[in-house]
Amino acid sequence: MTTRRSFLGASVGAALPFLQAAARRPNFIVIYTDDHGFGDLGCQGARDMKTPNFDALAEGGARFTNWYAAAPMCAPSRAALMTGRYPIRCGVPGNGPSLPPSERTIASILKSQGYSTALFGKWHLGSDDRTAPNAHGFDRFFGFHSGCIDFYSHRYYWGEPRKVNYHDLWRNRTEVFEDGRYMTEMITAEARRFLIETRDQPFFLYLAYNAPHYPMHAPPKYVERFPGLDRERQMYAAMVAAVDDGVGEVVETLQKTGQRENTFLFYAADNGATREPRAGLSDQPAKGGLNGPLRGFKFSLFDGGMHVPAIMNWPTRIPPRQVIREAGCTIDILPTFCRAAGAPLPTDRTIDGRDALPMAAGQAKSPHEALYWSSGGQNAVRRANWKLVLNGFNADGTEDGRKKAAGEDAMFLSDLDEDPGETKNLRRVHPTVVDELATSQRRWLEEVKKN
Repeated sequence: MTTRRSFLGASVGAALPFLQAAARRPNFIVIYTDDHGFGDLGCQGARDMKTPNFDALAEGGARFTNWYAAAPMCAPSRAALMTGRYPIRCGVPGNGPSLPPSERTIASILKSQGYSTALFGKWHLGSDDRTAPNAHGFDRFFGFHSGCIDFYSHRYYWGEPRKVNYHDLWRNRTEVFEDGRYMTEMITAEARRFLIETRDQPFFLYLAYNAPHYPMHAPPKYVERFPGLDRERQMYAAMVAAVDDGVGEVVETLQKTGQRENTFLFYAADNGATREPRAGLSDQPAKGGLNGPLRGFKFSLFDGGMHVPAIMNWPTRIPPRQVIREAGCTIDILPTFCRAAGAPLPTDRTIDGRDALPMAAGQAKSPHEALYWSSGGQNAVRRANWKLVLNGFNADGTEDGRKKAAGEDAMFLSDLDEDPGETKNLRRVHPTVVDELATSQRRWLEEVKKN
């Protein structure tokens, strides 16, 4: 016979796992894909690609439809993610510079709070003793330092004639050789091992997949899932499918180790899909990745360059089946994670990001009055529905793709609510808005250069 005491005991026992999860500090995972088109997930509207695990994360949490990378290319986007600071401010305005040793990263801050930290995949922010991942707060690193590698030989082939190609695969500070193994699958395997080994302590895991960045490689088992697609689209879809499988394995491991409920998982792409010919076939502009309905591609400050898919998932804090239309940016992840972990933000520098969790957990408004970009001679600002692009280009892979807009279109104003493809220039229709945004962007650029 059930007594009141036994009933209460059973109720408390049933609730204990949830209460324990709530009492523990949360775990954090960032999943970053590389050169990934805005529409190239099932939950983003793709009909020719299968991404059930990304789709499940979106179904179980919050999918952002107005999320931005802080830059339209790899390294500055990653620097901003790691530091919570605009790329110019943190010393990585474009591909090439290393992240300065003086910068604080998500990893270094959480490590100081007792978190285990790991990066598996692409770093692209430095390779010497002072700038490699282990010098920036990561206890564990398995991956590569450069912007891309061959998925099977793990060599960098894109520096000639200035730099001879070289092998680039490391475990912490030691070069390792895994010839013939597919890089995406190795990243996932390292992640699963880390999750098992850190099951009893809080962790921060940065899963920086290099897919679907060129070179366009995938094992046949992934390619065969997409019969009938154009060859370029088929390979691109296969590379994304390999990452999607990895996401599923990571979530499954979290469930088996009892960490799923207390893990805050954030996903985004580093920038939009590319039209670089080296990602295509026969020296023609690549056509595997799609940014539609957005204008522009990787390197462009039109939305196709840095308006990216993004998902937040945290079962104990973020309600399921949400679509968030407020604007956010990858500079927000450091302050969001720090706030959730109870970790103080650095007070000796400007942190540009803001806590984004209230948007995902409570339908709050964007914490940003405006977002800003400066890249390759282009400048841009978004405020509410308005977007102004100065000296923009489309980066469509053609000879003229990097030519800056001239004449009237050198100042291109769009109403993104009405025209997400930035097809109509409204500068003469709303001159006051243009003046306000141009002045705001100029003042921001002057200030951010002061560091």
